[in-house]
Amino acid sequence: MVSSSNSIHVAVLPGDGIGREVIEPCLAAFDVLAGRIGGFSLHYEMLEAGATVYAETGAALPDDVVKRAEVADVMVLGAMGLPHIRYPDGREIAPQIDLREIFELFAGVRPVKTFPGFPVPLSDPKARSVDFVLIRESTEGLFASRGKTDMTGDDEARETMVITRKASERLFDFAFAYTRSRCERLGTPGKLTCVDKANVFGSFAFFRKIFDERAEGFPGIATDHRYVDATALAMLRNPWDFDVLVTENMFGDILSDAGAALMGGMGMAPSADIGMKHALFQPCHGTAPDIIGTGRANPTAMFLSGAMMLDWLGERYNSDKLAEAGRLLDAAVRDAFAPGDLKPCEVGGDAGLTEIAGRVLDNLKGLGFRR
Repeated sequence: MVSSSNSIHVAVLPGDGIGREVIEPCLAAFDVLAGRIGGFSLHYEMLEAGATVYAETGAALPDDVVKRAEVADVMVLGAMGLPHIRYPDGREIAPQIDLREIFELFAGVRPVKTFPGFPVPLSDPKARSVDFVLIRESTEGLFASRGKTDMTGDDEARETMVITRKASERLFDFAFAYTRSRCERLGTPGKLTCVDKANVFGSFAFFRKIFDERAEGFPGIATDHRYVDATALAMLRNPWDFDVLVTENMFGDILSDAGAALMGGMGMAPSADIGMKHALFQPCHGTAPDIIGTGRANPTAMFLSGAMMLDWLGERYNSDKLAEAGRLLDAAVRDAFAPGDLKPCEVGGDAGLTEIAGRVLDNLKGLGFRR
């Protein structure tokens, strides 16, 4: 069950740039769904972190924000970071990565699902029905060296990849369970592909070895192995053949952006960062400084991330109402694009924040919603 009050405590981190713009209609969608479905309510606590906060205070992720986020039921984030505001060593401000590490949000879930009526970059008709999920380990890998670069004068920089059994086992167990749940929901056989570079690096041979060990606990799920370079090729040639992919942090960072391109752009791509106790939901896109305040921000990825949040809450609290809200929000977004007349700037259109958000919210209110 949710709680005696049926109230969910949501830590909202609007962040920087268009993150602040896209999060508002997403919260409005949550409120419409709560009113339409009943049985739950969402209480929002606004928390400030990001590049702007760093510029003002010297702390990108203040301690009190971490404490408040820790006691929330879930976190939802707009976008963080601005290219002109950086740490002294030149790195961009990225508190969203800090949150993954602090709360051990080890599973980065990146769905890649195309939209009916929406332009896609591949010409094959099958490209209009791509539907796979990339799961990225988000606490170690090459990112383990973030902020720990070993410099030898001005001649050499070294950063180390870290693959541990503990992190890999929990990642693979999550990925197998996710694949099993997905195939039950879709009525498909289900296949989990381990993406690595085991032919070159011992760390990835270790990664693959652990994957095969954990597979023994999930005998109903077919498995596959692919090298990351071959995976990148297949994502451009035949992405419809994938079901669920699981990989290391840096590889997942790169491949998830390629997946977003298959959907039409970063503005269409949602994500979740999930741990054993906590979860954070955010669009894959950044703060888009070039379009801040122009009305061109695309809220689609934020809406879909919100749908993932509601679905996760429904499972976590065994709430059919929250799960239904997640399905409705996802369907309302996809239905908004189905006629083919709604095109954001990513694909050369002029539909912006107001038009896209308005179409989705109207759908949720029952105006023209066909699902």
